[in-house]
Amino acid sequence: MQMPRPVHKNMVALSLLFFAMLGVLNQATAQQSRNTYDEKRREANDISVSIIVAGLTCTCARFAEDIRNVVNNLKPDGLRVLPVLGVGGLQTLNDVLFLKGIDMGVVDEDNLKLLKQRNPALYSDIEQRVQYIAKLYNSEFHVLARNDVQSYEDLNGKKVNFNLKDSQTDVTADVVFSGLGINVERSYYDNDEAIRRLRDGEIAAMIILTGAPQAALVKLTSEDHMHFLPLDEQSLPGRKVAPILTTYLPSALTHEEYPALIPEGTSVPTIGNRALLVTYAWPGDSPRYARVAKFVREFFGKIDQFQSGARHPKWREFNAEAEIPGWTRFKPAADWVAEHKVARARSSGVAQSGDISALFERYVQSTSTGQKTLSDDERNALFAKFEQFLASQHHQ
Repeated sequence: MQMPRPVHKNMVALSLLFFAMLGVLNQATAQQSRNTYDEKRREANDISVSIIVAGLTCTCARFAEDIRNVVNNLKPDGLRVLPVLGVGGLQTLNDVLFLKGIDMGVVDEDNLKLLKQRNPALYSDIEQRVQYIAKLYNSEFHVLARNDVQSYEDLNGKKVNFNLKDSQTDVTADVVFSGLGINVERSYYDNDEAIRRLRDGEIAAMIILTGAPQAALVKLTSEDHMHFLPLDEQSLPGRKVAPILTTYLPSALTHEEYPALIPEGTSVPTIGNRALLVTYAWPGDSPRYARVAKFVREFFGKIDQFQSGARHPKWREFNAEAEIPGWTRFKPAADWVAEHKVARARSSGVAQSGDISALFERYVQSTSTGQKTLSDDERNALFAKFEQFLASQHHQ
């Protein structure tokens, strides 16, 4: 017996309605899932900044890790620091300048000058495009040799490892050895491979420019029969050492840093280079500028946590206020430093003496605005901001 036709039609209609509603529900679920995905993706990117460093064995990598551990806050309105492994040397500065996704990097002080020397046209305005946030630490020039090599002079004509090609070690070692007029056969192995070859006698010395103590060198013992070569005028009479000492910082490697390689109570003279945290000069109204500016405030505001003794000993050399000749400071960093100079001056009683005008002039000169002539309107606006800052400090 056949069912009445109308009932059949109703069931078909209900089925169609059911599948239609199911389709709408699936579309809504998919859209909701898509919205959640897009939102999560946006949140992840909105709070992230990157720092490119030379490699895992570099002191800069340890600093980047310390910064990540202290500054990271993965809340939707927080801040996330992403260390990135690069090549080092001039390539790091090029990566900050040209590579997508890179906000900051750790580079050495002389990089700007060296890049300009290599290509004056391409890098003519690099000091405006890449700016420094702060000096992090000093990198020392390590020349590790077998005990039968007593000075740089003994390296003439011998194999010496300059670290990886175009690394910061290679760049600075080229300046040093070319300046001294000492000709060596150069090799370009990483630190671990260079140590092995030095032990086996395949090379006479290896060079590392990094913040002492360097992790790979700390593992060496007196049984390895190696030592550091001194770099000063006394150890290299007749060589042009003075220009090198003028270009770089006089420094020393100590027994405390390398107890197995340097006798107690002695040190080895050498040179140093300041390692800087730098950033690309993003437009002031861009999201990336805002993220790096937020990083600067968070980073500078937690410096006491880096210098508590639990972090790398090189943090004691950190100096947020150090001025680096030839470099331009990132404005949010310059503003933070200026404000804290004013706060210290005020707490010492300078502002309480009533000499607000003199304090204001000092504030203007210590900020990036001190680099240009201000109109009357600009000075009045800045002074109003300055008074607000003093008032806020008074109520803290």
